[in-house]
Amino acid sequence: MDELDRELIMALSRDARAPISELADQLGVTRTTLRARLTRLKDSGEIIGFTVQTKSTIAQRAVRGLMMLGIEGRGTERIMSRLAAMPQVMAVHSTNGSWDLIAEIGTDTLEHLDATLFEIRRMEGITRSETNLLLSTRKGR
Repeated sequence: MDELDRELIMALSRDARAPISELADQLGVTRTTLRARLTRLKDSGEIIGFTVQTKSTIAQRAVRGLMMLGIEGRGTERIMSRLAAMPQVMAVHSTNGSWDLIAEIGTDTLEHLDATLFEIRRMEGITRSETNLLLSTRKGR
């Protein structure tokens, strides 16, 4: 992946429905070049899909947080699978540094979030955790 691919992905993350001609102008390439790059990124699996985010999606999960997790031994994949199966867990990220995983969690109430955090903390192999509530979300264009 080169700089043009990265710029294309950034442009698509701002507006995944932007017309090819608009993206090509924005990036200073021809429509043919842009279309070929987009096809290659999709075929290689670098781009796995496009999505729409709505107010109602966020509203359904009024209480959101990031839970950082420390894992003991080699249980990371098993724990990732268990987390991903939970409906309250919106995403699971592996990371470096002092935490092994970060789980994005969304619930309808603080009580439900607390119960979810308790359930996760009881999973075998999780040695420590820290949770931060997300107060607001902004995405600039």
